[in-house]
Amino acid sequence: MGKKVTMQQIADAAGVSKFAVSRALTGKPGVSEQTREMIVRTAGQLGYFKTETKRYPVEPQPVRSSKPVQSGTILILFPNIRSQNRSSLYWGPVFDGISARLNEQGMDILTLTEPSSDRMFSVLNPEAISGIITVGSISTPILLEIYRLQIPLVMVDHEDPAIHGDTVFTDNIKCMKELVLMLVSKGYRRFQFAGQLPDAASFRERWLGYRTVLEEMQLLTLQQADLLGPDLKLIQKAITEMPLEDIPEVIVCTNDHTAVIVLRALQSRGIAVPERCAVTGFDNTSVDEPILATVHINKENLGIRAVDQLLWRMDHPHEPYERKLIYSDLVVRDEYNAIREQNQGE
Repeated sequence: MGKKVTMQQIADAAGVSKFAVSRALTGKPGVSEQTREMIVRTAGQLGYFKTETKRYPVEPQPVRSSKPVQSGTILILFPNIRSQNRSSLYWGPVFDGISARLNEQGMDILTLTEPSSDRMFSVLNPEAISGIITVGSISTPILLEIYRLQIPLVMVDHEDPAIHGDTVFTDNIKCMKELVLMLVSKGYRRFQFAGQLPDAASFRERWLGYRTVLEEMQLLTLQQADLLGPDLKLIQKAITEMPLEDIPEVIVCTNDHTAVIVLRALQSRGIAVPERCAVTGFDNTSVDEPILATVHINKENLGIRAVDQLLWRMDHPHEPYERKLIYSDLVVRDEYNAIREQNQGE
């Protein structure tokens, strides 16, 4: 058995005082919410919550009644992030898949936006909630509260190193590798990647798939760091200020939304797209834009599979946690390929 993680170790790793760690982990005032979340996340990464049995005891599982699993209320939890809600082109269909499947099962649905405080269950009765599906990036303190209460949990398109839990993802690495291999087969050799890498686990996986193919093909070039920033405005600025000689043949983006921003920045400089620089996306939410290729994610199916996993977890609380990967189809816009091939032949 490994040694117990101490508060001093957490303080050293997080770059804060031991006092701040103590206040954060006991829920006492004296640290900002941002610092508290950072400390909790660091503690989880170090394995603190797996060994600290006093704070997060293993509670006995309640004996389930003989009623069928298709009953009770399921909480659908959205992050308190403007772009991740039911109105978005990506997350809206995911929610539609969740609600359709739950309606088939005759289960009640409660939809909630992540509260600013981790004390979510001070206003919700956890005993009335049969399971929880999170949609997008939920904060570590909220996830730890769910974990502590041992409510069955499935996370869609998100994972957290501080806790164990079931997750449902697109097979981002495999799909991105197929996209980049297609670009290489079309003759592209000078690449750049653009996207908010710190923003989501899926984005980081797409970056990994991209780099893997270029390394294998010995095509990896110096990545422009400003294109990987946390802010799309900074990515747009980097494109508009990039020297013309540094403009690559293709910019591979984390999703279609980023691709449109990159595309607009290129066009604002008079750079022909896709003739001079092609742009690819991921998730197929911008069908009317000159994006060379994207990956079509069946978003409703992500929601459906999340419900299926939750229902299974509710009946199998002690089975190992699972990470489900859903394959998605590569979509190549033939008309833009034709333009490029015509130009190469002239």
